[in-house]
Amino acid sequence: MEEKRQSLEGTEKETACCCRTKHRDDEEYRGLMNRLKRIEGQIRGIQGMVEEDRYCVDILTQVMAVQSALNSFNKELLSNHIKTCVVRDIQDGNHGAVDELCGTIQKLMK
Repeated sequence: MEEKRQSLEGTEKETACCCRTKHRDDEEYRGLMNRLKRIEGQIRGIQGMVEEDRYCVDILTQVMAVQSALNSFNKELLSNHIKTCVVRDIQDGNHGAVDELCGTIQKLMK
């Protein structure tokens, strides 16, 4: 698993829109990845429903479940971000981290 994680991290660094990165401990990494894999499975399920010409309301119900799962993912990631990155930046004297956090929260709440 560590090799796969290092491979993904290397890809992320090459394709990310900025040069900032964050090392996550194994527990946080596994938790986030498990959530994303479940969401991926839900999306594949929705694709199957569309391919099977399932009833619109049934598909919409599953889409709402995915949105809820993404919201939960965002809450967990944001909480971890505040507790680690934002606290560290403030301790290092980078008070712009608060403005960045506020902007991020505003985007999440759209």
